[in-house]
Amino acid sequence: MAHSRSSIFGLVVLVLAVGAATQWWAGHSQARLGEKLSALAKPGDIQMLSSTTCAYCTVARQWMRQHEVAFDECFIETDASCAARFEALRAPGSPVLLVRGQPQTGFDAQRVLNALSRGAPAS
Repeated sequence: MAHSRSSIFGLVVLVLAVGAATQWWAGHSQARLGEKLSALAKPGDIQMLSSTTCAYCTVARQWMRQHEVAFDECFIETDASCAARFEALRAPGSPVLLVRGQPQTGFDAQRVLNALSRGAPAS
Protein backbone atom coordinates (compact mmCIF):
# COMPACT_ATOMS: atom_id res chain seq x y z
CA MET A 1 0.00 0.00 0.00
CA ALA A 2 2.84 2.41 0.82
CA HIS A 3 4.43 1.73 -2.55
CA SER A 4 1.25 2.68 -4.45
CA ARG A 5 0.89 5.91 -2.45
CA SER A 6 4.44 6.94 -3.26
CA SER A 7 3.83 6.07 -6.92
CA ILE A 8 0.70 8.21 -7.00
CA PHE A 9 2.54 11.01 -5.21
CA GLY A 10 5.38 10.80 -7.73
CA LEU A 11 2.93 10.89 -10.62
CA VAL A 12 1.15 13.94 -9.17
CA VAL A 13 4.49 15.74 -8.71
CA LEU A 14 5.48 14.88 -12.29
CA VAL A 15 2.17 16.15 -13.70
CA LEU A 16 2.46 19.39 -11.71
CA ALA A 17 6.06 19.90 -12.85
CA VAL A 18 5.17 19.34 -16.50
CA GLY A 19 2.21 21.70 -16.18
CA ALA A 20 4.34 24.41 -14.58
CA ALA A 21 7.05 24.02 -17.22
CA THR A 22 4.46 24.22 -19.99
CA GLN A 23 2.96 27.40 -18.55
CA TRP A 24 6.40 28.95 -18.10
CA TRP A 25 7.30 28.13 -21.70
CA ALA A 26 4.04 29.56 -23.03
CA GLY A 27 4.57 32.78 -21.07
CA HIS A 28 8.17 33.00 -22.21
CA SER A 29 7.14 32.44 -25.84
CA GLN A 30 4.45 35.14 -25.61
CA ALA A 31 6.96 37.57 -24.10
CA ARG A 32 9.44 36.93 -26.91
CA LEU A 33 6.69 37.31 -29.51
CA GLY A 34 5.61 40.56 -27.84
CA GLU A 35 9.17 41.90 -27.90
CA LYS A 36 9.55 41.13 -31.61
CA LEU A 37 6.18 42.65 -32.48
CA SER A 38 6.82 45.74 -30.37
CA ALA A 39 10.19 46.30 -32.08
CA LEU A 40 8.70 45.92 -35.57
CA ALA A 41 5.36 47.75 -35.27
CA LYS A 42 5.62 51.46 -35.94
CA PRO A 43 2.81 53.96 -35.28
CA GLY A 44 0.22 53.58 -38.03
CA ASP A 45 1.22 50.01 -38.96
CA ILE A 46 -1.64 48.39 -37.04
CA GLN A 47 -5.22 49.65 -36.96
CA MET A 48 -7.73 47.61 -34.99
CA LEU A 49 -11.42 47.91 -35.90
CA SER A 50 -13.18 46.92 -32.70
CA SER A 51 -16.59 46.53 -31.18
CA THR A 52 -17.30 47.83 -27.69
CA THR A 53 -18.87 44.48 -26.75
CA CYS A 54 -16.23 42.21 -28.31
CA ALA A 55 -14.35 40.04 -25.80
CA TYR A 56 -11.76 39.11 -28.47
CA CYS A 57 -11.11 42.81 -29.05
CA THR A 58 -10.49 43.26 -25.33
CA VAL A 59 -8.00 40.38 -25.29
CA ALA A 60 -6.18 41.77 -28.34
CA ARG A 61 -6.09 45.29 -26.86
CA GLN A 62 -4.77 44.03 -23.51
CA TRP A 63 -2.12 41.84 -25.17
CA MET A 64 -0.84 44.66 -27.35
CA ARG A 65 -0.79 47.12 -24.46
CA GLN A 66 0.96 44.62 -22.19
CA HIS A 67 3.66 44.09 -24.82
CA GLU A 68 3.83 47.80 -25.75
CA VAL A 69 2.88 47.22 -29.39
CA ALA A 70 2.04 50.44 -31.25
CA PHE A 71 -1.53 50.28 -32.60
CA ASP A 72 -4.53 52.50 -33.24
CA GLU A 73 -8.06 51.44 -32.45
CA CYS A 74 -11.49 52.61 -33.46
CA PHE A 75 -14.94 51.36 -32.48
CA ILE A 76 -17.56 50.51 -35.07
CA GLU A 77 -20.44 51.55 -32.78
CA THR A 78 -19.14 55.06 -32.10
CA ASP A 79 -17.05 56.02 -35.16
CA ALA A 80 -18.84 56.30 -38.52
CA SER A 81 -15.58 56.13 -40.50
CA CYS A 82 -14.57 52.99 -38.61
CA ALA A 83 -17.98 51.42 -39.23
CA ALA A 84 -17.74 52.23 -42.95
CA ARG A 85 -14.29 50.60 -43.22
CA PHE A 86 -15.58 47.55 -41.32
CA GLU A 87 -18.61 47.26 -43.62
CA ALA A 88 -16.48 47.73 -46.76
CA LEU A 89 -14.33 44.79 -45.68
CA ARG A 90 -17.43 42.62 -45.20
CA ALA A 91 -15.79 41.27 -42.08
CA PRO A 92 -17.57 38.36 -40.43
CA GLY A 93 -16.74 39.71 -36.97
CA SER A 94 -14.35 41.73 -34.92
CA PRO A 95 -11.65 42.55 -34.31
CA VAL A 96 -10.33 43.27 -37.77
CA LEU A 97 -6.71 44.33 -37.81
CA LEU A 98 -5.41 46.32 -40.73
CA VAL A 99 -1.71 45.49 -40.76
CA ARG A 100 -0.11 47.98 -43.11
CA GLY A 101 -3.46 48.14 -44.86
CA GLN A 102 -3.93 44.37 -45.16
CA PRO A 103 -6.98 43.04 -43.26
CA GLN A 104 -6.77 40.19 -40.76
CA THR A 105 -9.92 38.96 -39.07
CA GLY A 106 -9.33 38.07 -35.45
CA PHE A 107 -6.15 38.57 -33.46
CA ASP A 108 -3.16 36.29 -33.79
CA ALA A 109 0.08 37.94 -32.70
CA GLN A 110 2.20 35.58 -34.80
CA ARG A 111 0.15 36.34 -37.91
CA VAL A 112 0.55 40.08 -37.29
CA LEU A 113 4.31 39.61 -36.82
CA ASN A 114 4.51 37.60 -40.05
CA ALA A 115 2.70 40.35 -41.97
CA LEU A 116 5.00 43.05 -40.57
CA SER A 117 8.08 40.91 -41.23
CA ARG A 118 7.15 40.57 -44.91
CA GLY A 119 7.67 44.30 -45.17
CA ALA A 120 4.33 45.07 -46.77
CA PRO A 121 4.17 48.76 -47.73
CA ALA A 122 2.33 51.06 -45.35
CA SER A 123 -0.93 52.43 -46.72
